[in-house]
Amino acid sequence: MKEGSLEAPTRHPLNWEDGEFYEEEPLHKEMERVFDICHGCRRCVSLCTTFPTLFDLIDESSTMEVDGVAKEDYAKVVDKCYLCDMCYMNKCPYVPPHEFNIDFPHLMLRAKAQKFKKGETKFRDKLLSSTDALGKLSAIPVVVQTMNAVNKNKSTRVLMEKALGIHKDRKLPTYAGKTFRSKMSESVVASPQDGERTPGKVAVFVTCYVNYNEPNIGDDLFKVLEHNKVPVVAVQKEACCGMPKLELGDLESVKTLKEKNIPQMAKYVRDGFALMTSVPSCTLMFKQELPLMFPDDEEVKLVAKAMFDPFEYLILRGRDGLLNLDFKVPLGQVSYHVPCHLRVQNIGLKTKEMLERVPDTVVKTVERCSGHDGTWGVKKEYFDDSMKIGRPVFRQMSEEVPHYISSDCAIAATHIVQGIEAKQDLGEVVF
Repeated sequence: MKEGSLEAPTRHPLNWEDGEFYEEEPLHKEMERVFDICHGCRRCVSLCTTFPTLFDLIDESSTMEVDGVAKEDYAKVVDKCYLCDMCYMNKCPYVPPHEFNIDFPHLMLRAKAQKFKKGETKFRDKLLSSTDALGKLSAIPVVVQTMNAVNKNKSTRVLMEKALGIHKDRKLPTYAGKTFRSKMSESVVASPQDGERTPGKVAVFVTCYVNYNEPNIGDDLFKVLEHNKVPVVAVQKEACCGMPKLELGDLESVKTLKEKNIPQMAKYVRDGFALMTSVPSCTLMFKQELPLMFPDDEEVKLVAKAMFDPFEYLILRGRDGLLNLDFKVPLGQVSYHVPCHLRVQNIGLKTKEMLERVPDTVVKTVERCSGHDGTWGVKKEYFDDSMKIGRPVFRQMSEEVPHYISSDCAIAATHIVQGIEAKQDLGEVVF
């Protein structure tokens, strides 16, 4: 293999159930090997703050090489990584099948898993990754009002920062109180029409965020599918997809959640349904992360093969001649942000392609990490980094004052809005 090979990257399964995976010495040995290769390349320096942190540690060491960096300082690099996968997907010339076999995100995940196994993970991080528990708590009427009030009050946010380390200035999602599941109804569209590329009916994995924070996203997705004569139902008895626990390194919890979700979802696939989520991270969890953790699980493979991004599904329906393109209202100028966890799916710019089918619509695409990544940008110690990473996105998205600003990821969208609002007043722009 040579650098710059045209061969497609090969992602090896995550060998997380092997005993050596949690041994410190082999981990440090592999980190030193990979860090040394990264030090000689430095192609990823502009992606995030992980690589500048690594390179600063090396440059400031006594030897100005990786061997001069103390092993305990490796954790500083790990903590900066939020597993966006962009280094693997877009930048690194040494990913497998190259003989160097570099998978930086999986190396960081292994280090996070060791940290969690040792009991070194903060209570705050465990709390923030427990999306089901927080969501169910927020569904209690009095509690949801209190939580929303606390999240918006400057004084209580200062106290929250001191007690939990959640940055006082981070705009937090509002809890809806009435969940999506509590008010949804079954699809009324009649018989499904399968296409060559798509099943004619869809089972939606609702996701914690849609269920507890923004039920309108679920409402809109159901309406779009029904408008295109696609019968749609919600997956029953779902739990969190597991992405927050994966990013924490709590792999046993990921396994527990997998065992709750996958059998339910596999039943829908066997009944002829396509699967879908409206959150790119959740879609990626089922498409890629679980198959890499459980490569021999046939039901995981079945679910992964049936999982679609919403716009991926709609574009494929269009290619089958089954998409309703009778758009009534032009969108004008749209600034569209492509989230990292959508880019990693390798499906192309399906959202952009769909938006451009609306008459009199011009889409400006921004393919760069917003810097929020789930709970990472909420934390006090990473807030400034998240805003710094997002700065080019904020600038590009707001140039020429578009009519709409959009992202497939609702959390990234909130972060982008916060970044833009901190710089300027955009008047009548719709977010």
